[in-house]
Amino acid sequence: MSFLPVNKQDMAERGWDQCDFVYVCGDAYVDHSSFGMAIITRTLEAHGYKVGVICQPDWRDPASVQVLGQPRLAFLVSSGNMDSMVNHYTVAKRRRSTDFYSPGGKMGLRPDHATVVYSNLIRRVYRHVPIVLGGIEASLRRLAHYDYWSDSLKRSILLDSGADLLIYGMGELSVVEVADALDSGLPASQVTWIHGTVYKTRSIKDVDRPLVLPTWEEMQADRLAYARSFGTQGKNLDPFSARTLVEEYPHNVYVVQNPPTMPLTTQQMDETYELPYERTYHPMYEAAGGVPAIKEVKFSIANNRGCLGQCSFCALNFHEGRIIQSRSHESILREARLMTQDPDFKGYINDLSGPTADFRIPACQKQLRHGACPNRRCLAPEPCPNLRVTHEDLVQLLRELRAVPGVKKVFIRSGIRFDYAMLDPDHTFIKELAEYHTSGQLRLAPEHISDKVLEIMGKPHNHMYEDFCKEFEKYSRQAGKEQYVLPYLMSSHPGSTMREAVRLAEFCRDLGYNPEQVSDFYPTPSTVSTCIFYTGVDPRTMEPVYCPTNPHEKAMQRALIQYRNPKNYDLVVEALHKAHREDLIGYGPKCLVRPDGPWHSKDDAPSGRRHGKGRGSGRGGGKGKGRPSAHAGSTPGGRHGNGSRGGTPTPHGNGTYASRGRHPGRRQGR
Repeated sequence: MSFLPVNKQDMAERGWDQCDFVYVCGDAYVDHSSFGMAIITRTLEAHGYKVGVICQPDWRDPASVQVLGQPRLAFLVSSGNMDSMVNHYTVAKRRRSTDFYSPGGKMGLRPDHATVVYSNLIRRVYRHVPIVLGGIEASLRRLAHYDYWSDSLKRSILLDSGADLLIYGMGELSVVEVADALDSGLPASQVTWIHGTVYKTRSIKDVDRPLVLPTWEEMQADRLAYARSFGTQGKNLDPFSARTLVEEYPHNVYVVQNPPTMPLTTQQMDETYELPYERTYHPMYEAAGGVPAIKEVKFSIANNRGCLGQCSFCALNFHEGRIIQSRSHESILREARLMTQDPDFKGYINDLSGPTADFRIPACQKQLRHGACPNRRCLAPEPCPNLRVTHEDLVQLLRELRAVPGVKKVFIRSGIRFDYAMLDPDHTFIKELAEYHTSGQLRLAPEHISDKVLEIMGKPHNHMYEDFCKEFEKYSRQAGKEQYVLPYLMSSHPGSTMREAVRLAEFCRDLGYNPEQVSDFYPTPSTVSTCIFYTGVDPRTMEPVYCPTNPHEKAMQRALIQYRNPKNYDLVVEALHKAHREDLIGYGPKCLVRPDGPWHSKDDAPSGRRHGKGRGSGRGGGKGKGRPSAHAGSTPGGRHGNGSRGGTPTPHGNGTYASRGRHPGRRQGR
């Protein structure tokens, strides 16, 4: 199977006079199941539709969206596997230098707020052709949302873009329904019933049991109104129980969100990931050196979807849902065997991935009949009594993969949930993780060590991390391996006062851990933590939460984790005074800094102090380079996740029309 048409010549070679759909995307063209664009276009192709692709058009030139002519049914528009603003800017709002989703990693080939810009550009040329939005950017901005980069509340992206329809979440099912409706002759304005879609209307009299959210004017006037709205949205994310949500705007305009689409069955998951992908980038990018995003995911295999973890800083719950969906062993093994035929395959499966790799089954039997509980968390800070915990199926799958001829090693890099692993009374998974699926370092994301902060994060209490590390170390020794856990830590998350930040620095001190990178909390659209950042209250409880919003305070909290860096000395001293922890300024082995200036060498430091990349105790050691980064990734329907974190974005694996913003490296164990 060849790549889909990117120009008129490609169309002519297929005998096409016109495309049914033209997919406009902010990413370069990579035909791999880790990319939302690939999944959606191949899904439509499998249902008999003619689909062309325009990637990274020049948003300043209307002719760039005309290269395939007018589609018969609609334009599909996505920013790509990442929100374009996260793609472009660090948490400090500084411009990034590299775009992993562009040829040669070149930055600047897509605009800020790409979905809105592309849609408006198309509308200038094709006034009456339907436009359907999707991707992570559209999905997480589907209703009114806080925009960190402008520090303001923004309207639904459906209004600012001028589009007709928006597909949110994992969009394979929804996009086919939309396509069939348009193909039947219905105008886009009448396609109002499909789950997983958002539309605009002048009247809601025909909406079944609408749940009316605070109006746009109310939310603009009162941030608490927005918090209440977001809290309501969070209780209506399940396809079994969710109500239709209505958001009113001035001049009798309503934005209506239908309930989410149903989770895919195992058969549907298999079909999605076994579509005829080319599994690489389009050859037109060879001269530029290819597309960097393919490097980490080309030899990775998608295992599951959905996440029952509900981390507050992650958008997966809002985008992908809590119900776990898994591929069959047979489908995964077929993909592994296909990999071994690639001449570039060296025997290493880089990742058996998922939003969380060790989730293979729904949280409980109830979810299969009635959906996920709107008012109860499955896992943290305390597990639900009904939670089913087992790794038996995953262990068997991993054993089967290891036995595939040509496969030397199977890594799990997209992350495990260490508290879930510890709740399993059978620790076979941890044992085999240490023996077969780790190479030197296991990256885990405790995020913080303060239980107060961890509860707001939706993470387990710190003892779960400590307990897991002990088990992993034990099984590593039994396997005759010297292996370490590398903890990923997050600064300035809501709930973290300066005293909590100091405790995190002491944690690094006691482990001898010197992270070269730190994940500073990044307020990305549609996460609980972002809502707290903007409103000052937890939308789940409406209780006030302390939140470091001042850039200088955020810099101090970040500097504390990297207190050994001489450049951070003044910030660390200021932070310690602010926290009334002057006892940590001195010459003793427990002190973070000395009173007369920074240490500049190992010999200059107190006895026992570790610098640079020294290993920690096993629990926190490793060659600490901090955490690679974070954001969540894509739907036109385009993991991140995703509640994103700072740093340089790296490729998302196993995205879908709703790319879920997972990277190898991101969420490395939660």
